[in-house]
Amino acid sequence: MTETPANSNNILFANIISQELQLSKNHVEKTIKLLNDGATIPFISRYRKEMTGGMDEVQIAAVKESYEKLVELEKRKITIIKSIEEQGKMTAELQKRIDATWDSTELEDIYLPYKQKRKTRAEIARKKGLEPLAKIIMAQNGGDVESLALRFVRRGEISFAQDTEEALQGARDIIAEWVNENEQARYSVRNIFAREAVISSRVVKGKEEEAEKYRDYFNVDEKLSRCSSHRLLAMRRGENEGFLRVNISPEDEHCVERLQRIFVKGKTECSEQVNIAVIDSYKRLLKPSIETEFANQSKEKADKAAIQVFAENLRQLLLAAPLGQKRILALDPGYRTGCKVVCLSETGALLHNETIYPHPPQNEWAQASRKLQKLVEMYNIQAIAIGNGTASRETENLAKNTAYDHKVQVFVVSENGASVYSASKIAREEFPDYDVTVRGSVSIGRRLADPLAELVKIEPKSIGVGQYQHDVEQTKLKTALDQTVENCVNLVGVNLNTASKHILTYISGLGAALAQNIVNYRDEMGVFGSRKELLKVPKMGAKTFEQCAGFLRIPDAENPLDNSAVHPESYFVVERMAKDLKVSVKELIDNKELQKQIDIKNYVSEKTGLPTLEDIAKELNKPGRDPRQTAKVFEFDPTVKSINDLKIGAVLPGIVTNITNFGAFVDIGIKENGLVHLSQMAEKYISNPAEVVTLHQHLQVKVLEVDTARKRIQLSLILN
Repeated sequence: MTETPANSNNILFANIISQELQLSKNHVEKTIKLLNDGATIPFISRYRKEMTGGMDEVQIAAVKESYEKLVELEKRKITIIKSIEEQGKMTAELQKRIDATWDSTELEDIYLPYKQKRKTRAEIARKKGLEPLAKIIMAQNGGDVESLALRFVRRGEISFAQDTEEALQGARDIIAEWVNENEQARYSVRNIFAREAVISSRVVKGKEEEAEKYRDYFNVDEKLSRCSSHRLLAMRRGENEGFLRVNISPEDEHCVERLQRIFVKGKTECSEQVNIAVIDSYKRLLKPSIETEFANQSKEKADKAAIQVFAENLRQLLLAAPLGQKRILALDPGYRTGCKVVCLSETGALLHNETIYPHPPQNEWAQASRKLQKLVEMYNIQAIAIGNGTASRETENLAKNTAYDHKVQVFVVSENGASVYSASKIAREEFPDYDVTVRGSVSIGRRLADPLAELVKIEPKSIGVGQYQHDVEQTKLKTALDQTVENCVNLVGVNLNTASKHILTYISGLGAALAQNIVNYRDEMGVFGSRKELLKVPKMGAKTFEQCAGFLRIPDAENPLDNSAVHPESYFVVERMAKDLKVSVKELIDNKELQKQIDIKNYVSEKTGLPTLEDIAKELNKPGRDPRQTAKVFEFDPTVKSINDLKIGAVLPGIVTNITNFGAFVDIGIKENGLVHLSQMAEKYISNPAEVVTLHQHLQVKVLEVDTARKRIQLSLILN
């Protein structure tokens, strides 16, 4: 995290952020210090609760984002001050105003009159010597404007205007620029935009047929303040693709009237010239500038909402229930090219692969069934994972109707991102001797065993649980998604002796280089016997060890705390608890009755506060507990295999595949997902689908509407 140039404003920044986010100033200040000292968000939220007042990852990330914006704003101030000083125009009052503001819009308004300009109409007029005329007219003290202008018409060698008309036009151009650069004017127009601005969308003439998917936006006029993020992003996408024309505007008359009240005084000829300049300034300069400002702000707000939806969906997907270490047969279904089959060990190692052809055109159903029987028996398969793409339902039918020599669970698994993984550098490193079809099938099987461990290998935005993810600001999206992955990995923790370098990369404080060093050390020296041994890994310093140790688990370690979320810095507390009860640490962990005898308040110290002690007590009760649930088998309605099988009013089982701001998409076992609109999620009003549903949730839905032509299905959670 970047500090301010002299770290001088951190107290001020903490005050601003605490007011903005409604957090304690003291806790914000300490959080900023931790971040500047190199602490990660997962580490701070888990092991520094006393300092932060128990802030969660989202709050700490918000503090970090606000702090970084203020740091950038301070850098911008330095640039602006330097520019004004170089022009010799800095005054004590101006310096005071710049120092006092921490609002980027206000700062740019202050700087606007001093900003180096390109060749504007006002600049051309100034070079003709027409600024004195503009000042006279702006004073609006009466007088004949023609006579005034005549003084500024070219005479001999003096470079003025060609005639009075050109002189007046030049003066108006200068006045128009003054109006545009006036802070009160900009503030007034900005206020009217905020209250009244309407976003309008129209189809580009002649492109109605091509733009069919944007039909809902062919003729839209909507208050900008009420326009939902998904609608705004859809309109902007249509605009970028050349199908829609989108603009943002309030009632122009209101803006012009407000400017006239500010600048036009009396009813003289000079006043009339100022009035013409005001109208021109609004149309040519002010309105386009403020419209761009509001377009950017509304897009930024919509991006933020979409990114939050994507990040929350990703979090739920990464924390989806794992099946655990089981022997898995994975099937990547297909028709003509067959179904690729792989068999995986308990640790996800590839044991076998081949292709079966149960579906058209080959129709080798019986042979395929016998092959599955044989593989299940040969490799002692405990579960079957089937990708949810093409031919998924038919392949599931095959797997479930095949008789095995022991019980086998059958799961349908999301394929999202499997093809991206199979063609990636990571997949080539893992399986250099196999093609993309084998790699994709392995990914399907492994994500049933442990979704988190497998999905971290795929670029988050390729996992397919977003809303307009290609339309939002990509840097912010990547930051949010990477942070989500990091939070999830550290929430669950990883087995230090089996974790891949890909998942280790996301562990607090590590990164790609250290993750590789850990794997190299493990390959060369064998499994880690203790967390302390991590300090022998090349480039592992004390600070990095502090950041990562609590999130790395070592099952069967000599010290049982090494397989828990208790941080090594707090081992002494547990050891003291055990000593006070006259037992070993292992005996204390194994005995719930002994744990009940501990009064954690007796162990509060300057170094260890109550929040940390409460976490330690929970961890002793369930050491190394995985916060995720266990995977459950799900079955679709066997009578529904295509959109043509749907009947209005039918109630069907479904799985939530994606959550947006306007509702949730549900897989009901056919190619097309159905939409449960926000209004159909509950009998009471809800503002956020996340109040009702979670990703991969199993639920019952009612069919409301089926549009076969557009392949759209409307569903409801209200079943009565």
